[in-house]
Amino acid sequence: MSKFKKKTSASQDIPTAALPDIIFMLLFFFMVTTVLRETEIKVEQSIPKAEQLKKIERKSLVSYLYIGKPKQTEKFGGEAKIQANDVFIEPRDILLWVAKEKDKLAEAERDKITIAMKVDSEAKMGIISDVQQELRKANARKLMYNTLKLTSKDKDNSLL
Repeated sequence: MSKFKKKTSASQDIPTAALPDIIFMLLFFFMVTTVLRETEIKVEQSIPKAEQLKKIERKSLVSYLYIGKPKQTEKFGGEAKIQANDVFIEPRDILLWVAKEKDKLAEAERDKITIAMKVDSEAKMGIISDVQQELRKANARKLMYNTLKLTSKDKDNSLL
């Protein structure tokens, strides 16, 4: 009778020749699909400074409004404007804008939306109060003002 022998010549090595290609394909994919900045700020910003700051916990629930003088004053005038998602809007359009921003969120998170306002320090309070009134009508009650941290050097200069 013949004997059957077990073949032991099979190699256990994993081929790694295609590994660099796979890594570069993944790198290219993430470079193409990553969004670095969604909006182009079209208003001048001189953000005021504050002493007590609180960090945002969930940035996915934050929508930004920019208020300030337009950078292109010859085209848009010198008065403060409201910018939301790369376009200028009027205070009466805020209700519709908030509804669109809430629609982007999951239904359970719609009441947790936070409106972050980046307001120029030279902007008039009239436009800010108009925005606040419209946000109340839109039931966007969480409001946040973006500021810069006040340093001890800034405190010393403010005493002069």
